[in-house]
Amino acid sequence: MTYLGAHLSSSRGFFKMGQDALAIGANTFQCFVRNPRGARAKAVKPEDMAKLRALLAENQFGPFVAHAPYIMNPCSKDEGIRELAGRMMAEDLELMEHLPGNYYNFHPGSHTGQGVETGCQQIAAMLDGAVKPELHTTVLLETMAGKGSEIGGRFEELRMILDMARCGERLGVCLDTCHISDGGYDIAGDLDGVLEAFDRTVGLSRLKAVHINDSLNPCGSHKDRHALIGEGTIGTEAILRVIRHPALEGLPFILETPTDDKGHGEEIARLRERLGEI
Repeated sequence: MTYLGAHLSSSRGFFKMGQDALAIGANTFQCFVRNPRGARAKAVKPEDMAKLRALLAENQFGPFVAHAPYIMNPCSKDEGIRELAGRMMAEDLELMEHLPGNYYNFHPGSHTGQGVETGCQQIAAMLDGAVKPELHTTVLLETMAGKGSEIGGRFEELRMILDMARCGERLGVCLDTCHISDGGYDIAGDLDGVLEAFDRTVGLSRLKAVHINDSLNPCGSHKDRHALIGEGTIGTEAILRVIRHPALEGLPFILETPTDDKGHGEEIARLRERLGEI
């Protein structure tokens, strides 16, 4: 069985989100653990988390993916913004101890004119301050589209962060199909070549999760505009090749397409039908 899920609204309790994932035919899911455009953390009830752990185990879910807020920028030229990023990540990783053994995904950030190397050094420093040896969550750097001063649009930039961070062995990568296509990696026309380049540069053992999104823009546009599966420039067949690829077997595949839970359920059903799982 393939681990297919979607990004769900975090306005509900964590256990309710697990129930919602089941209702749309998912066996993994992703959510924000705090306001995605603010610093306020989501209140956590230990009994709610315990119920979610039981539900995930009972229904043989794949790994759960938490997503950091969009405002987190660990490589801003503003020291206060960098400190806030480190504080938010440290708090979120403490929360994730209620769901040990899962993933926490974040956008590496934008270097805001400081340059890629300086930005990567600052990201690595933030990670070393937040990723403690006693924690049980793998932190994932997300591949990005490379717009503006965004870091993570090239595999080499992710490798640089992994090498600079003392906690590098506790880190992984989440590959976003829209982002890497917009970043110039032709996953629609040369998936094997893209994965070989990733393996040479980062290592496929580091790849822990995949965001499956179509793109509104052509390969190399550096735009980052998600589309429904089959309604963009990547296309359904290319997304299915990603999900079926033997090098990615067992990973959680998460939809971040521009629709609601009902729409995500329909996308999951269509994908499972094409995968022969319905």
